[in-house]
Amino acid sequence: MTSPGLFTAHVPGTSLLHRMPLWPKLAGVIAVGAMAWLVGSPWPFAAVTLVLWALAVAAALPLRRLLRSIRTLLPVLVVLLAFQWWSHDLAYAVHVVLGIANAFVAAGILTATTPVTDLLDAVVRAARPLRRVVDPEVVALTLGIVVRSVPWVAGSFAAVRQSARARGLDRDPRAVVVPTVVHVVAYARATGEALAARGLTDPPDDEPDPDIGSGGRRS
Repeated sequence: MTSPGLFTAHVPGTSLLHRMPLWPKLAGVIAVGAMAWLVGSPWPFAAVTLVLWALAVAAALPLRRLLRSIRTLLPVLVVLLAFQWWSHDLAYAVHVVLGIANAFVAAGILTATTPVTDLLDAVVRAARPLRRVVDPEVVALTLGIVVRSVPWVAGSFAAVRQSARARGLDRDPRAVVVPTVVHVVAYARATGEALAARGLTDPPDDEPDPDIGSGGRRS
């Protein structure tokens, strides 16, 4: 199953963004997100929006995926724009909405131009100083499952919705929600069974059971 949007999968390419190391791109995403607290005027956000779209074009990212990403976020942005306009003013509402949209698109460009293996390697390196608290490999495995699962769930929902629309049931929430939940539960069970088959969910056996005596019987 496939899901629309920039977050679906890595898009291979040879652009400057594709060749750029992860950390500068990550710093750019953080900077775009921080603008919401550092900049008060909506005009810089509009300029960043144009820059992000230009970067997407320069990286040869499919524009339909960019448009679909924005479309999934559009209902929330519209409601937020109306609320902020009502509670503050139009300039502030545009500032908030563009800030969220820019951060979303920037993160999508990062994931679309960076292989998942590079992202996971970066997570492992960042988690190594915390190895006494968490296992970096487990953190990377967890993130890898999330990265794989989110597009799968989105694709499952899209496929079920198309099937319901073909039967004239797209306005019935049960025709969409129930099959999607069944698919997600089946996917989660299959993922858990695959991890268990590889011994990745077994508890550590470093310490003996304190309730078992030296003779092999419970005291």
